[in-house]
Amino acid sequence: MREDVEFLSAGVSLRGWLYRPEGRTGAVPLVVMTHGFAGVKEWVAPFAEVLSAAGLACLVYDHPGFGTSDGEPRSEVDPAAQIEGYRDAVTYAQTLDGIDSDRIGIWGTSYAGAHVLVVAATDRRVRAVVSQVPLTNGWATFGRLVPSIMLPVVHEAIAADRSARAAGEPHQTIKAASDDPTELVAMPGSEVYEWLMANGPQIPTWRNEVTLSSIDKFQGYAPEAFLRRVSPTPLLMVIAEGDTLTPSDIALQSYAEALEPKQLALVPGGHFAVYGERFDQASSAARDFLLTHLTRQ
Repeated sequence: MREDVEFLSAGVSLRGWLYRPEGRTGAVPLVVMTHGFAGVKEWVAPFAEVLSAAGLACLVYDHPGFGTSDGEPRSEVDPAAQIEGYRDAVTYAQTLDGIDSDRIGIWGTSYAGAHVLVVAATDRRVRAVVSQVPLTNGWATFGRLVPSIMLPVVHEAIAADRSARAAGEPHQTIKAASDDPTELVAMPGSEVYEWLMANGPQIPTWRNEVTLSSIDKFQGYAPEAFLRRVSPTPLLMVIAEGDTLTPSDIALQSYAEALEPKQLALVPGGHFAVYGERFDQASSAARDFLLTHLTRQ
C-alpha cells in the first residue's frame, strides 16, 4: 500500500510516498530512501516495492528542488541540504503510526549513496545503512569525469556563475547529460546520456538540468571522511564492478577503509546495471541485509 506524504526540512516541503507492507500487525521497521544526482523518486520506487513486499515500510521522497518537492533554486544538488533531508525524514518516520521508531534504516543510491554514509556516521537513530553504487570521493571522481584539459574551462564557468549570482543574477543551469561531447555538462559520457534519456522524459517532474553550482559542491564533497565512523551501525555497500561514473576502484578502496560490521555486494556491469539487468541482485542484497538488521529476532 502506497500513500502520498510530505514533511518539512529546513522549512521546505519534501514530498514522496510511504509504502506500508501488506498483512502486517504491530509496528514495523522503516527504510528511508531517495534518489541520486539529478534524479527523481520514481527511479527509487522499484527498490521500495521489493523491500515493502518483504515486510519493511519505506519512505521514498524527492530531494529539495527536485521532483514534487519544494525548494529553490530548482535543480540545485546540495549535499548539505540533502543530508539534512535524510535526517528530517528519519524524524518524520519516527512520528508515524505503525512504525517502530527504534528500527529505522536508510538506503541511498549514487550521490545519495554518499549521503547515507554521512548520515549513518552522525545520527545513531539509524540502525542499518545501504550505500548503492556510491560516490565516496568527490574530488577523485571529478578528476575521472572531467579531462584535465577541461578543468580550467569548468572552473572559469563556476567562477563566472558565482560573480553573476553576487550581482543578483539567478543560478546558471547546465544539462545533467548530453550527446554532445564538447558541451559542458554535469555527467559526461554516452552511457549516462542514454540511460537518462531512456528513463527520464516519461516522468513529468524530471529535468535534464542541474545548477552549475552543483558541480562546485560535487568536487569538494568528501563522504569518505565519515566512513570509519559509520561503525558500529551495520553497512552494506553495493558496488558495480564496471562502474565508471562513481568508479568502482574508488568505492572499493573506501569499503576497505570502513570498519565492521560491513558487507559488500559486487554486481557485474556499469553504474546503471543496478537499475536494469542487475536490479534483482542489487535489490535482493539490500532486502536481505535490511531484514537481518532491522527485524527483531
